[in-house]
Amino acid sequence: MADLNLEGMALADGVAETIISIAVQDVDGVASIGGSSQSGLSSFFATKPPTQGIDVQANDDDTLTVALRIEVYYGYVLPEVADQVRSAVSNAVLSQIGLRVGSVDVYIDGIRFVG
Repeated sequence: MADLNLEGMALADGVAETIISIAVQDVDGVASIGGSSQSGLSSFFATKPPTQGIDVQANDDDTLTVALRIEVYYGYVLPEVADQVRSAVSNAVLSQIGLRVGSVDVYIDGIRFVG
């Protein structure tokens, strides 16, 4: 997503994605964002949340369309996790950026088993 310009404020590329990533990580049952490539040692030492797997598009009606890819821990009900992700993303974007989210498409790329 290119810079997002709002009434007297511009958001640099990656700001909305970072807000969304933090909101999604707080959802119970979400194992990772952007698939398994973000898990492991590199994500342990990362200084900011992963934004790979998050796509944000600005719409003409001053809303955002969000698509994101996640992995879910085994045992969680997938539709419930997806609903919680949609709510978390919409609430975070509205409260921190001031824009409404028109849609959130959640793609579940995998199930993570805890050994």
